[in-house]
Amino acid sequence: MIDWILMALDYLVGVPILGWGVMVGIVWKALLMLILLLVITAYVLLADRKIWAAVHMRRGPNVVGAFGLLQSFADLLKFAFKEPVIPAGADKVTFILAPFIFVLLGLSAWVVIPVDAGWALADINVGVLYIMAISSLSVYGVIMGGWASNSKYPFLGALRSAAQMVSYEVSIGFVIVTVLLCVGSLNLSDIVVAQQEMGLAHMLGVPWMNFLNWFWIPLFPMFVIFFISALAETNRPPFDLPEAESELVAGYMVEYGSILYMMFALGEYMAIMLMCSMTTILFMGGWDAPLDIAPFTMVPGVVWFTLKAGAVFFMFSIVKVFVPRYRYDQLMRLGWKVFLPISIVMIFVVAFTLQLTGWGGHGGAV
Repeated sequence: MIDWILMALDYLVGVPILGWGVMVGIVWKALLMLILLLVITAYVLLADRKIWAAVHMRRGPNVVGAFGLLQSFADLLKFAFKEPVIPAGADKVTFILAPFIFVLLGLSAWVVIPVDAGWALADINVGVLYIMAISSLSVYGVIMGGWASNSKYPFLGALRSAAQMVSYEVSIGFVIVTVLLCVGSLNLSDIVVAQQEMGLAHMLGVPWMNFLNWFWIPLFPMFVIFFISALAETNRPPFDLPEAESELVAGYMVEYGSILYMMFALGEYMAIMLMCSMTTILFMGGWDAPLDIAPFTMVPGVVWFTLKAGAVFFMFSIVKVFVPRYRYDQLMRLGWKVFLPISIVMIFVVAFTLQLTGWGGHGGAV
């Protein structure tokens, strides 16, 4: 039946049948990725609430479904059936468009993330540049939402959020440069493969200990800077200054409600999951097993990727429990006066080490 449909389309518009087949395949993969991301996000949100509740010695969500497993879906229905309220003085088109842009950019970044060998919707050679571009554009959704509300409080929150995101994108960019120097490629899959072929484990004569090859060991200072910068980039505590309720009444989202507010929240969690995945790819070997022996090698790579990204998210979630919120001047000082100089110095150190030792390049490692 599908063949007949493709032949009819080929006859009507003159597009080759193979082209239609490829297009249908891409559409199906994109829809599958979208559904998986939305379902995973629902349980990531539940895990975030459960972890915080456990630290506070509470039960957390536990009423809707067994152990509260359906709580996120109940929240979705609540947001969907609420009446959207748009302020009278707001720019209505921009007000509605802002959360759509924000969540669309958050979803678009995932097309280049390889969760296993060959498991990427678009395994392009400039995947790192694509991620940086999408992350930079997400600032526009925040600015549009704050400005379109026609209120000084969301506008101030949007300005603070934009300044924070741009400031820590600089540090993240320099951290990624140090990894690229070691790998010699902008392809995210190549970064993972480079952590399998050479590294500390090979130097010590224990090549089966894969976790020693991962970049978190030789680039540990950059790993720490990347993790903290990712917290600030995604507005996570202790850097949730754009949404500091005691200061700005929930920041740039204060005028939003119902489904539009939910889309902003969804975009934020997409960004959090993206940063967890990037940490896994850049510093923790991606889908690579920690030990190259059975039974570790029997576990699919996508499972290892999920476990590593989940461990990073656990660190994201647990930080907000024991680290007090920064003041805004402390936040900016940390980004510009601490992380930026250290990142620049580390670039020169890594480049000098690679030049001196001859390590690095495509498939190489420090």
